[in-house]
Amino acid sequence: MSPTATALVAAAVTIVVLMLVTWSISVAIRNASIVDIVWGLGFVLVAWAVRLTADGDLDAARGWLLVGMTTLWGLRLAGYLAWRNLGHGEDYRYRAMRKHHGPKFPLISLYTVFGLQGVLMWVVSLPVQLGQTDDTPGIGVLAIIGLVVYAVGLFFEVVGDAQLARFKADPASAGKVMDRGLWKYTRHPNYFGDACVWWGIGLVAAETGVGAIGLVGSLLMTVLLRRVSGVTFLEKTIVKRREGYREYIERTSPFLPRPPRKV
Repeated sequence: MSPTATALVAAAVTIVVLMLVTWSISVAIRNASIVDIVWGLGFVLVAWAVRLTADGDLDAARGWLLVGMTTLWGLRLAGYLAWRNLGHGEDYRYRAMRKHHGPKFPLISLYTVFGLQGVLMWVVSLPVQLGQTDDTPGIGVLAIIGLVVYAVGLFFEVVGDAQLARFKADPASAGKVMDRGLWKYTRHPNYFGDACVWWGIGLVAAETGVGAIGLVGSLLMTVLLRRVSGVTFLEKTIVKRREGYREYIERTSPFLPRPPRKV
């Protein structure tokens, strides 16, 4: 097979195995929430699977850079979600699905939860896959720009999550709206950061020719965060649960950081 085909197949096989194993564990422990933790870890495994199957003549510097960027992001995200979620039972989204489907939920979750997330993971990770399959000159200007965008994104994710964790840990914050720090400038600094991370990875990959196709993955991640499972989904119920959140919406950007409006 060509290097590109090898990378795509290696990524697909890795994701299929990972999701089947994760699904089996979720059935055994009756907790589909573990797929959220595995989401970040899956990208790390994809990056390494492609790197270990890549042709030795391909640009090793770019390949290792992509692997490093993905590994740092993925392990940080998986670790944070494990710290936040483990021990708190199944997430309400999956509990609602389990209640709706009853005894059929384990089988249905195989394709509606684990299968779907596996497909999304494969598409989003395209820059990591394709960026390692083209023999190109060393790291150039576009990759450096990508690194800067990635660093900005990781900053927003790490700092935003830390600020929110401290806010939630304070009993005086119960029922209140987090509108401090980065959350003053965007209602979802962690989602904005996530998008920047994947545009950064996409730009590093795009410097290779065929890797530019991987920007489809960066775009898909942004759409998911902004319009599907991120901002739009979360804010469907949060207005009802948080007093003052409607006013927070009126003055604060939903995604791209900017100074708050005066209302």
